[in-house]
Formats: sequence, C-alpha cells, structure tokens
Amino acid sequence: MGNGSRPARGRDRRRRPSGTPEPALRAARDPTRPGERTGRSVAVPERVEVPAGPVPRESRLRRWLFVHQVQPLGPETAEGQARSHAWWRVMCLTGVDYFSTLSYLPGIAALAAGALSPLATLLIVVLTLFGMLPMYRRVARESPHGHGSVAMLERLLPFWRGKIFVLVLLGFVATSWLVTITLSSADATVHMLQNPYLPKALSGTTAAVAITVVLLLILGGVFLLGFREAVAVAVPLVAVFLVLNAVIVVVSMIEIVGDPRLVADWTGALTTGGGPGEVVLTAALAFPLLVLGLSGFETGVSMMPLVAGHGPDAQARLAARIRNTRRLLTAAALIMSVYLLSTTFVTTLLIPPEKFAQGGPANGRALAYLAHQQVGETFGTVYDLSSVLILWFAGASAMAGLINIVPRYLPSYGMAPEWARAVRPVVIVYTLVCIVLTVLFRANVDAQAGAYATGILAMMVSAAVAVAIAAAGRQQRVVAVGFTVLTLVLLYALVENVVAKPDGIAISGLFILGIIAVSLVSRVSRTTELRAERVEFDEAARRFVAESVAHDGRLHVIAHKRRTGAVKEYTIKERAQRGLNPVPGATDVLFLEIDVVDPSGFRHVLRVRGVEVNGYRVLRASSPAAPNAIAAILLALRDATGVRPHAHFEWSEGNPIAHLLRYLILGRGDTPPVVREILRKSEPDPTRRPGIHVGG
Repeated sequence: MGNGSRPARGRDRRRRPSGTPEPALRAARDPTRPGERTGRSVAVPERVEVPAGPVPRESRLRRWLFVHQVQPLGPETAEGQARSHAWWRVMCLTGVDYFSTLSYLPGIAALAAGALSPLATLLIVVLTLFGMLPMYRRVARESPHGHGSVAMLERLLPFWRGKIFVLVLLGFVATSWLVTITLSSADATVHMLQNPYLPKALSGTTAAVAITVVLLLILGGVFLLGFREAVAVAVPLVAVFLVLNAVIVVVSMIEIVGDPRLVADWTGALTTGGGPGEVVLTAALAFPLLVLGLSGFETGVSMMPLVAGHGPDAQARLAARIRNTRRLLTAAALIMSVYLLSTTFVTTLLIPPEKFAQGGPANGRALAYLAHQQVGETFGTVYDLSSVLILWFAGASAMAGLINIVPRYLPSYGMAPEWARAVRPVVIVYTLVCIVLTVLFRANVDAQAGAYATGILAMMVSAAVAVAIAAAGRQQRVVAVGFTVLTLVLLYALVENVVAKPDGIAISGLFILGIIAVSLVSRVSRTTELRAERVEFDEAARRFVAESVAHDGRLHVIAHKRRTGAVKEYTIKERAQRGLNPVPGATDVLFLEIDVVDPSGFRHVLRVRGVEVNGYRVLRASSPAAPNAIAAILLALRDATGVRPHAHFEWSEGNPIAHLLRYLILGRGDTPPVVREILRKSEPDPTRRPGIHVGG
C-alpha cells in the first residue's frame, strides 16, 4: 500500500471489466479514434469549500437576530486576533462578578454561621489561596483559549463519554451564571429598596420582584443592542466599589478598636458554642454556602482571550498571555481574601444578629447597613448606588460568559441548531429564563444562594478532577494526590450544600435535562447536514481524480468499507459493482473509503488522501459519520472538476431501525439512502446532484 507509480499489469487488470474485450478497452482509451468520447484535463484544487445548501429567505427581523455570531475558539485561533487588554484591566471585568459578592456574602455568612462566620470565612480564604488558586493557575496553562476546565475534561474523556460529561457540566454552568444574573439583580434591588431616600411605598416582595424583572429586561436590552465596552466600564466600577468597601472596613475597625467590649462579646459567643473542636466543626459545616466567595476563578479563565500577551511570535504571545492570566488570578485571590476576612469580621462584630434575619435591614446588604450606620446616610447612598451598578454589571459579566461558552459547544456537537451561535436569540432565551427564576425565588437573595453555590461547586469539582487526572497522566503523583484531596473537599461541600439547599440541584437537573433533550432532538434533526467545513485533497488524491476525469470525462466512485485492505477485496468489490450497477464497461473507477472516528463529533475538516493498493486507486478520509462525509466529498469532487460524479453502493442487510440507531450513535448504518437524502437537501437542482446507484 503506497503512493508510488502504478504497475501496468495491475492497472490493466483493474480497469478491464468482465466480458470487455481488450480491443474495445483500447478503443475507449485512444483519443485519436473518431467517434469515441475522450476525457479532459482538470486541475483539482487542494481545498474545496463545502456548499452551504439552500439559503433560507431572510426577513429584516431574521437579519437583525442573526447578525452577531459566536465562533468556536481553539488552538488554531491566531494570537492577538481578539482585542486584548492589560491583565489588571481584565481582572476588573472578572471582579464585577468576583468582588461584587462582598455586597451580600457577609450577610449570608452571618445567617449560615452566626458568630462563627469569620472562622468559616477563614476556611474559604485558606481554600482560595492553597487550593483554588493553584488549581486554576494550572487550568489557565492547560486551556489557554477561554474554555477552562470544561475543555480539559472534554479532551481527557473522549467520544460520547466526554460529550455527555460536557452536557452535564453545561447544565451546572447555566445554573451558576443564570443564578449569578438573578441573584445579583435581586441584591441590587435590595440595596435600592433599603435606601432611606427611596419612597417607603416601594417595599415588599411584589415591588422587589417587579424592580428585579425591570433590571433583567434592561440587561437583556443592552445585549440585544450590542454591548462592546465591557472592560472600559468594569475598571471604574470595581475601583470605586473597592475603595468604598475599604472606607467601611477602616471606619468599622476604628469603632471596634475604640470599644473593646465588642471583641469580648464576640469571643464570648464563640466559647459558648462549645469546645474548639465543635467550633471548627460548626464553621466547616457552614462554609459550603460561602463558596460564593470563590466565584471569580472560572470567570477569570473564561476571560483569557481578552488578556494581552506580547512577544515576537504567536507562541511567545500565548506564553505571555498565560503568565498574565496567572497574575490576574493571583491578584484577584489576594484582594478578595483580604476583603472577605475584614468585611466578615466587622459585620459580625458590629451588626446585631437579628438585623440579618429575613426582612431585616442588613439582610443581603450587611456592608451597606454599616455604611449608613458608621459613615453616614450620604456615604451610604453612594455605596448603595455603587453596589447597584456593580451587581447589575456582574449580571452583564455572567451573560457575556453564557453567550461565549454554551454556543461554542452545543452547535459544534450538532446538539443545537447553528442559529444557537447567534447572540441575540440566546440573549432572549436567557433573559426569559432569568425572569422565570426571579419569580420562582421571589427575588430573594438568601433563597438563591444555594442554587448559586451548587453551580459554582459543581464547576470547581470538575476543574479539580480535570487537574488531578492531568497531573496523574504526567506522573506528578504528589500533585495528583493534592488535587484529589481538594476534589474530595469540594465534593463534600457540594453534597452538604445539596442536602441543605436542594433547590440548586433541582434547577441544575432541569437545565441538564433540558440541554440533553434539546441536544438529542437537534442531533436527530441535523443528521442530513453535510457536517464538513471544507474538503482538502492531498497531492495523490488530486492526481487520482485528475487522471480519472482525463480518462473518459467521467467520474465514477465505488463506496467501499475496508476490512483487511487486501488486493482481493478491491478486485471482488469492483467486479460486483460492475455487475450490479450501471458502471460503463470501459470507464475508470475510484474507490472511496471513510474511516469512522469519534462518532460523537460533528463538524470538521475532511482531509482526503490518495492511497494505491496494487494498482487500485483509493480515496480515504476520516470522519465522525460515513454518509455525511461521502456526500460532502461527492459535492467537492463535482465543484473541483466540473463533472457530475456517480457513486455506487450495495444495500445493507439488517433491520432499518437498527441501522438508524447505528448511524446516530456510531456514524454508520444503511449508507446509500442517507447519502442521497443529504445530497437532496444540499443541492436542490437534480441535474447538478451527484448520482447515487445502489445494487443488490
């Protein structure tokens, strides 16, 4: 088997059909004999774009909806293609989600752990600096194009296992980021309603739900119009918010230092809770709800394409971008750790426990309560305004994350229609889902905390698993053991959170079921797509096609499922096809073979190589599905040569339902009818459609 010159004996034996006399065959090949059809010279291009098929009639509304498309990213993406920014500026964009949790996390900590909330927060800080930060620094190195741990697991778990796992993870991603939008908007509403300057008539659950829905509609409207300057808006929002929080902490610490009884009362509350072991256990049981303080890591790696990296070539720029992203993650973790400890400490010591209860003035807005009480109403109002803006923009950050990650997977898997890459339709869907969640949770921050924590923890567990597997694959045993322990810690937190707040897993389960259902329906409905972006022919394949057309102006292809690859296999196949199908007696034939690889895949580039087996010329390609690849290659041959190709098949034995299931799952089945249907949908003109002939 090779690409060398063909032996004359093998060539003559292959081309002469049974019963065709040698003189007739020579006459067919001799271009000088009058009345005989001769071939023509063609130049077969290396790359042929696959036709997109019939273009639907576009209305003005359709053009507006589908004008902005999300394209899949990957290692082939050129460095510097996207608009990039300094790492600290991108950190601010990450921070609108990460740092904005300071608006509500101290209040949630007080409800979960009471006087022990600073100790529970300390556990979160230790987990942040010695677990999450090292883990996501590795994720940034392993997946530098913004796909994060989801892409790592997709590579580590191939075929359908990886696809199903990604679908489940996308359900948790949707939970995390959709609840980020609804929870942030709900907390922004809390800051508005609790402000003393707002009319008291605007109070109660109905007003909270109405205002939150309005905020969600404004957010969706901004993305429908086209939002571009996210980084430019995020930097001042984060800077002002962090400065205001620092002022609150400093003023509160001065108050605590000036009144030693506050610390004495707090330590007394700790000792009344039992011995040191019980205190630590209580804090450990409370900390799963505080993982909201870890929300920025997955967002940070998803923003990697925006981080600038300078260097003389693409490889150097990629390395610089990875280093800068790791700086981003480290700086954000250190800043958040300091703020988490300090804000939780001052709110626990200065705010009476009853103020954190449902409907209390510190519920969902502990730092805002201190801002009004310790610094003054004017400063408190400024803090409320800053909190409303950064919380609203945290929803914008989550919306951007959803827009950029989900459409990059599902359409590529064939598990969502191609229009799902369009920004505006998915923004409408996400906005409607957020409104439904807001109504169901009645715009309650505490009620949504469990669902938020479930989504975040599931994503972090997946990241820990991916990093542990990757380390084990590189024989880094100590590192693998460390990340395995981290996986168990996060898994404990996830299970504890699910038991305490089952709403989160219920919502995640609904999203997962919805994604899988949509994926299955879409996969079935898209079976007749060509699935190939383009077809590429190597030098031998181009030569085979050119010689076949030059022989007699025809192009006949025999579809063949290779078994052993022996010469006898091709001899029997050609003889059978010439007997079953209308292959002209003296015409040249090419064999076409598709090796099915990873049938869970969908769109790809078809690379056709020419292989010669003792004079038999074979076109070979690898594809997730044989019928779709055959149809795409036939259309590419037509467009490359200007000759309408004819493909010859045999009927498959067996139950047609079983063949359909084999095709959907394994990429193979009763190939001829599927190929014909794909061609019928792709080429509406029957006179230009490649011919399909089936015998047997």
